[in-house]
Amino acid sequence: MSAPLDLHAIAAARLGSATGPGRRQSLALRLDRYWPDLRDAVTALHPDPAVADALLRRLVETAATAYDARPADLHRLDEQRLLRPDWLQRPEMFGYACYTERFAGDLAGVVDRLDHLEELGVTYLHLMPLLQPREGDNDGGYAVADYRTVRADLGTTDDLRDLATELRGRGISLVIDLVLNHVAREHAWAEAARAGDAAYREWFHVFDDRALPDAYEQTLPEVFPDFAPGNFTFDPELDGWVWTTFNEWQWDLNWANPDVLVEFAETILLLANLGVEVFRLDAIAFLWKRLGTDCQNQPEVHAITQALHAVTRIAAPAVAFKAEAIVGPRDLVQYLGTGRHVGRVSDLAYHNSLMVQVWSMLAAGGKSLAREALGALPATPSTGTWITYARCHDDIGWAIDDTDAWRAGVTGAGHRAFLSDWYAGRFPGSWAEGLVFQANPATGDQRISGTAASLVGLHSAGDPLETDAALARLFLAHAVVCGWGGVPVIWSGDELGQPNDPDWAAEPGHEDDNRWAHRPRLDWDRAAARHDLRTVPGRVFSGLAHLARVRASLPQLHASARVQVLDGVDDGVLAVAREHAAGAFVGLYNVTGTRRPVDLHRVRAAGIRTAYDALGGHVLEVGGDGVLWLPPYAAWWVVDAPAG
Repeated sequence: MSAPLDLHAIAAARLGSATGPGRRQSLALRLDRYWPDLRDAVTALHPDPAVADALLRRLVETAATAYDARPADLHRLDEQRLLRPDWLQRPEMFGYACYTERFAGDLAGVVDRLDHLEELGVTYLHLMPLLQPREGDNDGGYAVADYRTVRADLGTTDDLRDLATELRGRGISLVIDLVLNHVAREHAWAEAARAGDAAYREWFHVFDDRALPDAYEQTLPEVFPDFAPGNFTFDPELDGWVWTTFNEWQWDLNWANPDVLVEFAETILLLANLGVEVFRLDAIAFLWKRLGTDCQNQPEVHAITQALHAVTRIAAPAVAFKAEAIVGPRDLVQYLGTGRHVGRVSDLAYHNSLMVQVWSMLAAGGKSLAREALGALPATPSTGTWITYARCHDDIGWAIDDTDAWRAGVTGAGHRAFLSDWYAGRFPGSWAEGLVFQANPATGDQRISGTAASLVGLHSAGDPLETDAALARLFLAHAVVCGWGGVPVIWSGDELGQPNDPDWAAEPGHEDDNRWAHRPRLDWDRAAARHDLRTVPGRVFSGLAHLARVRASLPQLHASARVQVLDGVDDGVLAVAREHAAGAFVGLYNVTGTRRPVDLHRVRAAGIRTAYDALGGHVLEVGGDGVLWLPPYAAWWVVDAPAG
C-alpha cells in the first residue's frame, strides 16, 4: 500500500533544490515501504482520526527533513545496509561496551585507543550515556538534561561525529543510549512544566493529589527500594505528584502525548546524522502506564517503537534499534517483534535470560534449569537478533521463571536465594567475590554486582590450579554467549580480567551504588600486557580475541540459524545445536569442575559426521566406547572437520 499523495507532497517539499532525482526517488520508495508500519502504529496509539492524521504528517515531515540533511557518506551507508539487511546477524559482529571516561577519558581519547578494540575483534562499540545529564547524582548518566548536547567533559557533538566517522572507517558501528522513559528534573521540558507552562505539564504524568498515585501503587513494583522507594514524588513547584519510577529527579514522560513522539523522532534522526548506527532504547518496557498493571510491557510500548522504527527507516535505514528490556523470559521475544509487530520494532534485544542461566549453571554445576528456561523461549523472528553477554554495566537480577524452576526440580525463590549467596561468596564452596545489590527483605530479592573476573573467582584463587579453573570459567561463560548467535558484547575490563574496583565508593555520587565496583576504569597497565600469555591479562585477552576470530569464520553462527538445547546429554554439559545451510554446529559446554561424557552419536545425530572442535582446531578423539570426554569447564564448538 502506497502512502497518500499529500504525504508524498509534504516529504518532497522538505527536500532542497540540490537534491537530485535519485535521492528524491529513494525517499519516495521508502515512504511507500514503511507507510503501513507508521500508519498502523500511530492509529494504534491514537484512535482519533484527526489526532492520528496530524501526527502522521508531522512524523513524515520530520523524516524528510532529516533525510535531506543526511551527509553523503551516511546515505552511502544506508544503501549498503539495504543491500545487506542481515548485517547485525552476521557472525563477525562482536561487541564491546564501556563508559567513555572510564575507558579513555573523552571521545578524542577513544580514537587513540581503537587499536585495542580492533585487536580484540570489535565491530560494535557501545559507549554508555554520553548525552548531557543533570549535575550531581544522575543514575550513571541516565538522567538526561539535554539530548542534543554531549557531556562537556567528554567533548562536543563535532567530536562525536569525528569518532563515528573514524569508527565507520574501521568497520565498527557506534552505539549510544537513548533514555526514553524519563528525563532529568532539570531538563528544559521539566523546567517549563515547573514554571507553569500547561503544555509542557502534559509531557509528564502529574496528579493533583494522591488518589490516582495510590491506586497505581497497588500493582507497581519498586525498582530501587533502598534509595528510591515508591513511584511518585511531590514537587512543590508543580504543586502536584509527578511519576518517578527510578528516582525523584527522573520524571517519567507521557508517551500518550503526540509531542513526545515527534520530539524523540527528531532527536534520533539528529544523532543518526552524526553517525550513530544503533540506539539502545533505555527502560523501554516502562513507557506506557495502565492502571491495575505493573505498567511494564504494555502493548502500546511496541506501537511506540514501531512508529519510531518506521520514521527512522524512511530517513536513515542504516540505523538499528536495541531494546533495553530486562524483563521475564516470556516477555523478552516481544521486543524483537511478535504477531503484527514482526520485523517492525527493535532489531536487537538483550538476552537477559541467557546471562542469568550462564551464571546459574556455573554455580549449580548443572544445566537442568537452563535446559528448561532456554528451551522454553519462543523462536525469534528472522529479522531479530539477540544481544548476548556474560554481564553488563548493571547488576545481575535473577530473572528465573518459577515454572521453569519447578520443572527443573527446584523452587524459584530458593534458587534465586542460592545464586545470590553463591555469588556474594556466602555459600560453602563458592569461589565468587560479588557484592549484594539492593537486598529487599520484604521480597527476598537480592541482586549481584561484580566484574566477570570477580564472579568466577579469578582474584581469590590461591594457587595456579585455582587460577586456571577461574580462567576456564571465564572463557566458558563467554564461549556460551559467543556461540549462541546474535551479537556478543564484552564489558570493558573483562577482556583483561580486571577485578572489582576496591575504591568504587570513593567517588562522589557512587557511595550508595556498588554497581560501580564492576565499572572500573580500564587499567591500561594491564592492557599493556594483553599479548603476554605469561600474564592473566594476556591469557584473558587472547582467549576472547580467539573467540571473536573463530566466531567470524563460522557461518553456522549467523543469528538466523535455528537454536535448540539438546536433551539426552549429561547434566553437567549444556549442548546447543544450530541448524544452518552451511552445516551443523553443536556447542558443548562443561559447566562443572570434573570431566563429563558426551556420546558421539548425540553429536552425529545433530548432523555432524567428523567431529571437529573449531575452537581447539582439531578433530575430537573418541574412546572405544564412542564417548567424548570434556575436560573441566571446557567449551567446544563442534562442526564437521574441514576438507583436507
